[in-house]
Amino acid sequence: MSLFGDGLEAAVQKSFTRPAPKSAGAQMRYLVKQLKGTKPVAQMLRISQRTVERYVKNQIKKPRPDLAARLEREVKKRWQPQIRARAKERAATTGGIIIDTRTRIGYTAPVGSTDDARLRHLTVALPPQYAARLFDAQQAGASDQQLQQIAAEGLREMYFQDGGRRAGQLEEVRFTDIEHIEFDL
Repeated sequence: MSLFGDGLEAAVQKSFTRPAPKSAGAQMRYLVKQLKGTKPVAQMLRISQRTVERYVKNQIKKPRPDLAARLEREVKKRWQPQIRARAKERAATTGGIIIDTRTRIGYTAPVGSTDDARLRHLTVALPPQYAARLFDAQQAGASDQQLQQIAAEGLREMYFQDGGRRAGQLEEVRFTDIEHIEFDL
């Protein structure tokens, strides 16, 4: 499970204007239309082509839990691509991104100050350049660790250093023991 990647995806999905299909048949029909055939859908979901056809015709209505999860994930990944792109573009150019997290945050600080990690609950608005970096890295297939590093740099600049007004010697911020993280655009 990718905590940061899934969180970014959930934030984008909040901008959808219509709900994604709920029933297995509707989801399967949507994927068949998107991928232009039952064979690519069957390969993607790791089921037989005949099974896909039966879902499309509503001959099977209730998928196994693991198939239901894969089906929902694949539909949401492809749902409303223009709205998804607009939401990312808006966050990356004008809106920025909001991070709400409850985590243990430590940092590298100069001698004489404490760098012990403390549990903090932060809600911080990051400027558009961090949203752009997060979405670009996610698009490029960055690991959760890399996304976490970008978010930590944003928190260092906006929360700890307050845009350059304080904590100028702070070198690195680290997330450890993440209890909760949520993104909003």
